[in-house]
Amino acid sequence: MPFLATDTSSDSAVIVDSNLKIVGEAKVDFDGDFGAKYGIRKGVHVREATGEVFAPVAMWLESLDLVLDRLAKNTTVPMSRIRAISGSCQQHGSVFWNASAGESLNGLDPKKSLVDQLKSTLAYEWSPNWQDHSTQEQCDAFDNALGGREKLAEVTGSGAHHRFTGTQIMRLKKDMPEMYAKTAHISLVSSWLASVLLGSIAPMDISDVCGMNLWDIGAQTYNEELLALAAGGRNGVADLRQKLGAVCLDGGALLGKVSRYFVQRHGFNPDCQITPFTGDNPATILALPLRPLDAIVSLGTSTTFLMNTPKYKPDGAYHFFNHPTTKGHYMFMLCYKNGGLAREQVRDQLPKPESGDPWANFNKAIVNSPPLGAATPNDPSKLGLYFYLRETVPNIRAGTWRYTCESDGSDLREHEFGWDKETDARTIVESQALSMRLRSQNLVHSPSHGLPAQPRRIYLVGGGSLNPAIAQVIGEVLGGSEGVYKLDVGGNACAMGGAYKALWATERGEGETFDELIGKRWTEEGQIERVDQGFRNGLYQKYGKVLGAFERMEYQILAEEKHQ
Repeated sequence: MPFLATDTSSDSAVIVDSNLKIVGEAKVDFDGDFGAKYGIRKGVHVREATGEVFAPVAMWLESLDLVLDRLAKNTTVPMSRIRAISGSCQQHGSVFWNASAGESLNGLDPKKSLVDQLKSTLAYEWSPNWQDHSTQEQCDAFDNALGGREKLAEVTGSGAHHRFTGTQIMRLKKDMPEMYAKTAHISLVSSWLASVLLGSIAPMDISDVCGMNLWDIGAQTYNEELLALAAGGRNGVADLRQKLGAVCLDGGALLGKVSRYFVQRHGFNPDCQITPFTGDNPATILALPLRPLDAIVSLGTSTTFLMNTPKYKPDGAYHFFNHPTTKGHYMFMLCYKNGGLAREQVRDQLPKPESGDPWANFNKAIVNSPPLGAATPNDPSKLGLYFYLRETVPNIRAGTWRYTCESDGSDLREHEFGWDKETDARTIVESQALSMRLRSQNLVHSPSHGLPAQPRRIYLVGGGSLNPAIAQVIGEVLGGSEGVYKLDVGGNACAMGGAYKALWATERGEGETFDELIGKRWTEEGQIERVDQGFRNGLYQKYGKVLGAFERMEYQILAEEKHQ
């Protein structure tokens, strides 16, 4: 039986069969299909003066109808054979419903479009986007609420972040009290999409709820102190709790049958089940049976490092979420704003290649430059940070810094005169990988006798996964005892993870875990390709010796900003 997942982060849909094979997929281009109507660029509006970044919810309603229309034309199986639906959505974003939402969702007319019927159910027509950075005041309050940033991370899995839903709710309540008063329910984008397909308000997902800075991971409930902060005081806690609604603790729960609207308008089977939708990052770790000690590196516009781990070791510099399917496991996540766009900036400082490959000279510079820019054992090691946007990991201002140190990490000093652009190409990739290694080192152990602690396998996804030079540097710095692999699941990994989640929810046996069921059916052939050897004895240790210097470089730059 086929299973469907929809993904709002890239607005795509994919259908897989019980053997995990893709049998249909479709895509909507937000800018291409709706840019003129909604005035968006890259799917969002940006208000530079305030740092606000937001998307029109009405556009998502239109795109859902459109992507399902396209899917029906591009699938080898009828829509009526789809047994269950799940999906992935951009994390942290929120949708504010008014009191008419429940009735309108339940009474959708298949002769009318979703946007014509549900636009009026929005208390707020916009959804804050993950790129938003308008909430510094609220972040400071959240970091201080429980006794400091590290305490907040201990409780919620993360320090305060601009994009997290709790800080956004706090800001919107302060800035738009009338809108907040009209709000009957607040959904995450994932539970919002599930609600539309279900025809009633759906609960939040056990993993996605961790991206709010409101959920106590240890107690698996909302934290009263943080609810009071977001709600403007203890008198508002009960109201906010009601607006947020329930959280579904079982990632494989069956929430109910698909709305009659989708049966009559798009041809779904009336018995098709809706399962909890999750965030795009939690869904990504479901795109394959990811073992503890395996890691995924997503090399897109941003760069994301993901691991499935039974260890809960929170820190204000990174994120822990409940695993979307496996109780007692967690998703460890690092998310960098300065990912692919920063690499492109460095690439564009090099001469333009004569060939059609825009990365040719960048890759050549990486391959021809020695690790850490040290051609001989006596040469200093080169370290750098290349932040074209203010970074979150760590919270350092935009800028470029170049440092040197000895091969053992001693004698760290700023390199005032810079170095050639070819060296920058290798250094930026090394820098991004060193940051991931620094922050994940407490979660890895030796994968086999005689090897230093490191990931077992590293899977690359996203546009940068196609670049062999980047894959090489990631293997050199992060290791990977079994190698570095490009994950090719046919569609985008987020949507595939959502489809696998729907399959598991409906076909699992009693007590059967996600990894057990998917592991039986998932085959490596045609889905992964080994692109680098990974661990290199000697070189891996060489990078390890400068980790301390890399961390001191970050601290020094942070200290400079505080004193300015």
